[in-house]
Amino acid sequence: MTILRLSHVELRVPDLELATAYYSEVIGMIETGRDSARVFFKCWDEHQHHSVVLTMEPTHGLNHFGFKVTEADDLDHYQERLEAAGVAVRRYAADEWAPGHGTSIRFALPSGHEMELVYGMQQVGNLLPQTNPPPRPMGLVGIAPPRVDHLFLTAEEVDTNTRFLVEHLDFRLTEQIVGDDGFQIASWLEVSHRSHDIAFITGPNQGFHHFAFWVDGWNDLRNAADACVYHGVNIEMNPTRHGVTRGQCLYFFDPVGNRNEMFTGGYWVDPGSEPITWTEAEMGRAMFYYDGVVNQQFLTVHS
Repeated sequence: MTILRLSHVELRVPDLELATAYYSEVIGMIETGRDSARVFFKCWDEHQHHSVVLTMEPTHGLNHFGFKVTEADDLDHYQERLEAAGVAVRRYAADEWAPGHGTSIRFALPSGHEMELVYGMQQVGNLLPQTNPPPRPMGLVGIAPPRVDHLFLTAEEVDTNTRFLVEHLDFRLTEQIVGDDGFQIASWLEVSHRSHDIAFITGPNQGFHHFAFWVDGWNDLRNAADACVYHGVNIEMNPTRHGVTRGQCLYFFDPVGNRNEMFTGGYWVDPGSEPITWTEAEMGRAMFYYDGVVNQQFLTVHS
C-alpha cells in the first residue's frame, strides 16, 4: 500500500481571471478544463488531468491538497486505518468532485487542513510523444516548471500533525527544527524518497504557507527570477539555499496572495534513515543557509 507523491492543490482565488492569467502566462501551466467557478491546470511534464485547481472564493488560501496512491485498493486500506483511529472520511466517486479527478477519500488533519488521497485521475499525457521524444517541448511560455513538488503548511501543534502522517499514512520524518524546550517547531516529511513532500511549521491551524514547483537546476531558478521581474512579479526571496533539505529555492506571490516556490536540489532518503535535527539556535540557517538569520516575514506571512 503506497502513497506516491503530491498530486494536486486547490487554491482559493478572489479574482479568477487574474489568477488564471498568472498561472498560464507567468508560471506557464496548461489549462485542462474549467467550470463556472474553477479552472484546472497541469504542468507540461505531468500526465494527469490537473495538479493546480483555482477556485473562485472571497479570500485566498488553500482549500485542500491531495496525494496520489498506487492502486485503487490503497484507498480502502487507508480509509480503514483512518476510520479505525476515529478519523471521519468522505469518499468521492470518479469525476464526482471534478471531471477527470478520479476516485478519492478526503479527511482532515489534526490542524484542520483538508487532505485527500486520489487514484485514477484522468491521464491526458505530457507534451511529448511516446516514441523518440525530445527532452523538452518547444513553445513553452513563462517559467514552465515540469511538475509540482511539495507544500508547506502551518499548525499550532506540529508534532501532532507529524505523528498523524507517520502513524496513519506511512510518511517518514526527514528533518525537524526542535526548540530549546524540546518542542517541535517545524517538520519535513516524505513518501517519495525525496527530501520532503510536505512540511509543517508552527502557526495558526489550517494555515497555508506555500506550495512549490520543481525545476531542474540552479539556472532554472535564475530564469524563473528573470521571468518574475519581466512580468512585474515581486520576488520575496532571491535564488538561495535552504539548510533543511539542502534544496535551492526562489519565493514569490501570485497576484491574489498565495505564495509560490520554485525548488530544486535536495537529496534522496532510504526507509529507516534517521531524521536530521536542527536546533532553535540554528533555525535561521536551517531555513536560509546563506543568510543564517530568522526571516520573520517569511515565517509569519501566510494565508
